[in-house]
Amino acid sequence: MSATEMKGRFTGPGGAWLSRVGLTVSGAALISAAFVGYALARLVGSRTMFLLVYGVVILVAAARVLGRRRLGVEARRSELPLRVREGQLVDVEVELTAVRRISTVILEEELHSLLGTNVRVPVPVLGPGQKVTHAYTFVPKLRGVYKVGPLVATWSDPFGLTTQRLTVIEPAEIIVHPSTELVHDRVTTREWEDPPIRPPVSKPWPTGFEFYGMRDYVSGDDPRRIVWKATARTLDLESGTGRYLVRESEQGITDRVGLILDTDRRRHSKGEVSETFEAAVQAVASLATRHLADGFAVTIESNRGRLVEALRGQRNRIRLLDELARIQPEDARLGSAIDRVITDPRRDTHIVIVTPHIDEEAAKRIRLLLDRGSSAMVAIVVGEDFDEQASHRAATLGCNLVEIRPGDPLEAVFQRLIGAGGRR
Repeated sequence: MSATEMKGRFTGPGGAWLSRVGLTVSGAALISAAFVGYALARLVGSRTMFLLVYGVVILVAAARVLGRRRLGVEARRSELPLRVREGQLVDVEVELTAVRRISTVILEEELHSLLGTNVRVPVPVLGPGQKVTHAYTFVPKLRGVYKVGPLVATWSDPFGLTTQRLTVIEPAEIIVHPSTELVHDRVTTREWEDPPIRPPVSKPWPTGFEFYGMRDYVSGDDPRRIVWKATARTLDLESGTGRYLVRESEQGITDRVGLILDTDRRRHSKGEVSETFEAAVQAVASLATRHLADGFAVTIESNRGRLVEALRGQRNRIRLLDELARIQPEDARLGSAIDRVITDPRRDTHIVIVTPHIDEEAAKRIRLLLDRGSSAMVAIVVGEDFDEQASHRAATLGCNLVEIRPGDPLEAVFQRLIGAGGRR
């Protein structure tokens, strides 16, 4: 029997249902014919037809018994990475070793639809001690937590009427991290120049990020801050004289950032994969990893509860992305997340709210947040059913506002501020 014919036994029309009941297409056709034959035999009262029907049933039963042989195999799957990124190519290798002779076996590695299609490997004949190896790849299309496997061996009886299944390798779990992009989100003293005060209880963050100007290099400056293009314009190669210029930044107002991810499923776009929700998760992941790299303490809130609290340093990047890989839309309102921030005794945290919608209730809570002296930015995720009033409500609050459209580069998005950042 060819590999193509053998594969057809298990993957024909209705193959998944037939696999669950343990029948091939031929076996299902024979059973269907037996039911029809039994009905006709009852109708015409033919003993011969009854005998034929009974013979078919006995044949299928015998095929089931003959097919229930013990499959002597050993299997191995190459070690999978525990964590991968969206779009990352993952190489996998499976190996099957026969303890004794086997034939007419199909190996099937089950994969989630967002990882790829199931991998099937026909094994016509394998002698004792012989091995068959198959390598394949998959590319995760979306962040999440998935199972790779199980690896299942399927074989048939000599008549090709029934099937048997055996799990030879248990499934392995992988975590697909959301993709991140370069973003620009900085809080500086310029937001508080009118009036010229910082928010209550805030403290200056000595290493600023917003560009203020350039000055001459002095002993003790970090050489990485030298602006080489500007320095080159001042150098005279013949005389060897010139000025080394370093970048000077404004002083920030805080080293703590709180990110609120709106997980209310009612507000996000519909479908098996919500475009607005995935865009919101990507924005939060990009902001969080950027702030971690810059030395900020990062807290992430969802509508249901706090995901991570005051993480600092690159060593916590994986933990943060693990949580964002698992997050899913839920039945909870954005107001509950904002309430937790309002009741937090700390007021020196810069808040970024990523949401597809700002209603009157959320707008009132954001105003309370601003009135108590907090710095805030609202990132509106714009979907197909976007309500223009949401941007209007956020803009009238007096906080910075950006609009995120799924697919737009986040670096450009966060450089286009729509709302005013000054306090009223």
